[in-house]
Amino acid sequence: MTELNASEFKTARRRGLTIIASTMLLVGLAWGGWHWLHGRHHQNTDNAYVAGNAVQITPQTGGTVVAIGADDTDFVKSGQVMVKLDDADARVALDQAQAQLAQTVREVRSLFANNSTLKAQVQLREAELSRMQTEANRAQADVLRRTPLVASGAIGKEEYQHAIAQSTAAQSAVAAAQSAVLAAREQLSASQTQTEGTTLSTHPSVQRAAAKVREADLALQRLELRAPVDGHVAKRGVQLGQRVSPGAPLMTLIALNQLWIDANFKEGQLDSIRIGQPAEMQADVYGSKVIYHGTVIGMGAGTGAAFALLPAQNATGNWIKIVQRVPVRIAIDPKDLAEHPLRVGLSMDVTVDTADQKGKTLNDTPRSAPSVVTNVFDAQSQSADQRVERIIATHSGRQAR
Repeated sequence: MTELNASEFKTARRRGLTIIASTMLLVGLAWGGWHWLHGRHHQNTDNAYVAGNAVQITPQTGGTVVAIGADDTDFVKSGQVMVKLDDADARVALDQAQAQLAQTVREVRSLFANNSTLKAQVQLREAELSRMQTEANRAQADVLRRTPLVASGAIGKEEYQHAIAQSTAAQSAVAAAQSAVLAAREQLSASQTQTEGTTLSTHPSVQRAAAKVREADLALQRLELRAPVDGHVAKRGVQLGQRVSPGAPLMTLIALNQLWIDANFKEGQLDSIRIGQPAEMQADVYGSKVIYHGTVIGMGAGTGAAFALLPAQNATGNWIKIVQRVPVRIAIDPKDLAEHPLRVGLSMDVTVDTADQKGKTLNDTPRSAPSVVTNVFDAQSQSADQRVERIIATHSGRQAR
């Protein structure tokens, strides 16, 4: 009976070991098949974070803060006034520049008008010269007619001498008229050198005064700090009544609809990652219930350690190898981002599908258009140009548009 139980035990034990071995073999085959067909084409990292453009709101001119138009967590539209500085001094400077431009326009306008007056003077002097030449010719003709009559006694010597005197006086008058014509032409030429090749609005003096108006107008407008893009306010550090200097950061604006992922992959994972490969991402804030889709759009030009504030000094002392990581930028599907908003700095888990190896590892094509652009400040220069145009039109005698 004991021998039978021992035999059954060995049989059962052998059967159990066989089942376990078979199970392990099947699991190994399944894992190997999964890895061959799927796993080996995916690279994963949890060292990934949400990144975005942190737009600094900074003044271009110094001043005292008199109004704050947005606070932390507020959403602002492009062009909205964020901070306003005291504009009293800027308005005085603009008034002075406008007055100077108006005076300059009137002075240059008188230069152009003076040209017409001098042209008329030249024509008048030329007409007088023509009259004088006619008188001189007539007097000379009288002398020539009287010369043979003097010898025959037909006319007296006194009358002949009087005719000669008149002819001499006429010649002197012609010379004086010629000098007057020359002087008038020189005056016209001198006046024309100040206006030649220009119009009233393109005259150098007007242009110089107009530039002062544009400068003062822009300085006034820049006392209102406007949002260059749509976004949410973060890190407001400015306070009412604070005296700020040019370039001082007052608050930060984050465009939460223009985010991306910086995934830091180990250097051993980069061999199979290519630009254009699809990626799936999970945010810790939402968990596995929300899957973001994206595309690899670029890789960093160096490891994180290479750009650290205190880079590693591997050539000195004892050395321990540390696996380096390279940031890989991944664009997020705008639809996924709109449905489940993210914040800058949130942790992400990223998996890149590396099956498609047709892409490049580095961008080698220059960007054809700006990555980020704003037209908020275009209106400032347009407003300054319109102000200059109105002043020139008002003081030049033509109607402003």
